[in-house]
Amino acid sequence: MTTSRAVTETSDGSAAPRTSGRPRVVIIGSGFGGLFAAKALRRADVDVTVIGKTSHHLFQPLLYQVATGILSEGEIAPATREILRGQRNARVVLGEVTDVDLTARTVTSTVLGRVTEHPYDELVVAAGAGQSYFGNDHFAEFAPGMKSIDDALELRGRIFGAFELAELATSQEEIDRLMTFVVVGAGPTGVEMAGQIAELARRTLKRDFRNIDPTQSRVILLDAAPMVLPSFGEKLGDRARRHLNRIGVEVQLGAMVTDLDADGLTVKDGDGQQRRIAAATKIWAAGVQASELGRRLGEQTGADVDRAGRISVLPDLTLPGHPEVHVVGDMMSLDKLPGVAQVAIQGGRYAAKAITLRMEGKTPQKPFRYKDKGSMATISRFSAVADIGKFKFEGFIAWVLWLVVHLMYIVGFKSRVTTVFHWLISFLGRGRSQRVATQQQVYGRLALEQLGPEFSVSKTGGPKDREAAQDEDVTERRSA
Repeated sequence: MTTSRAVTETSDGSAAPRTSGRPRVVIIGSGFGGLFAAKALRRADVDVTVIGKTSHHLFQPLLYQVATGILSEGEIAPATREILRGQRNARVVLGEVTDVDLTARTVTSTVLGRVTEHPYDELVVAAGAGQSYFGNDHFAEFAPGMKSIDDALELRGRIFGAFELAELATSQEEIDRLMTFVVVGAGPTGVEMAGQIAELARRTLKRDFRNIDPTQSRVILLDAAPMVLPSFGEKLGDRARRHLNRIGVEVQLGAMVTDLDADGLTVKDGDGQQRRIAAATKIWAAGVQASELGRRLGEQTGADVDRAGRISVLPDLTLPGHPEVHVVGDMMSLDKLPGVAQVAIQGGRYAAKAITLRMEGKTPQKPFRYKDKGSMATISRFSAVADIGKFKFEGFIAWVLWLVVHLMYIVGFKSRVTTVFHWLISFLGRGRSQRVATQQQVYGRLALEQLGPEFSVSKTGGPKDREAAQDEDVTERRSA
């Protein structure tokens, strides 16, 4: 295997040589695939650089609990640096990867206008996926997805804020609109989100208001598909639907969203009829779109890229003609594997082992084989569904299994302890410890999108193209 000197990027984006002389492994993404790949290389004689779009590792399956006030963001999103601080051969770099040059073997990242180039000998691409609106990207303005901490905090503000505004409303029509919550997408995320909003309204907030009755809220779960939790099979999906109905969730299947605005959405039913649902709070939990990097890698290698942006990989998770490039997780397309955490984790570990074997000149491992450890989804407290191999569980047993499995994969002892504590508060009692909601959470995303990326750079001390004049106010503040 060819190696070259490792480098450290300077503040102006140029490369300053580092002296270790070890092979350089660049990992794009700090999610499950990227993090587990980095940790699997802890004993390898390499220099690992993890480039993360955020400074934290996100345990995405529990985002809905942040959105509904059960957990804080810190419990499901520990700092990546903290996780890898004991791994001496790993460094963490903040930045969004904008380009990969497979010929020059470089990765380009940017953060607040600062562009940095990272040379590599081995590359692991685990950039993950974002929300897909199926070509209706304007829906995002009024229906946030569930893919980031920012999404979860915005939704928390919208959900709790809807009840606060309803308390002030002067007409029943306005109260009904504010107290109607629509979740689009009946997969695990949508089911869990709808179930928790229903419990929030009927248990936690039941006695907190004087002019409204939160128990009269409408929680609607919409999906164009004919069943709930289609990946779990008809039996478990039907049981989940019936339980959702019992806790007050209206499940509407065969219903496609055709339009969406601030005050509600338009739905087209299976018979072709269209109807309007007035709802202030909409949550989008339908569909994912892989990182744009998939398309760019496809253009350079000739590998197929599907409609969801996933790139076809060889059985060893590499790209055609580039055995040094490993693609894992939500970005890869192989054997119709689902976009779940276990696929990313196993893929990340497989890629790390492949790198180690190549570096040691040993025989490559066998083609990647995913070991399906099952699927789980909570419906409400004490109730879940689990599909584990030949075994299918529902109710309390499935819920306990769900608790144990999710605790196992939460990173950090402190996070596990506080998570259990907050679960006890929420599941055994009526309280939710994370009910703080601010206007910044609700409107910050939209405001930043309107202001554009230049605003972020100018207000956070990002790199400047020129020196400021002596009397120039670089903060752009103006005296009264």
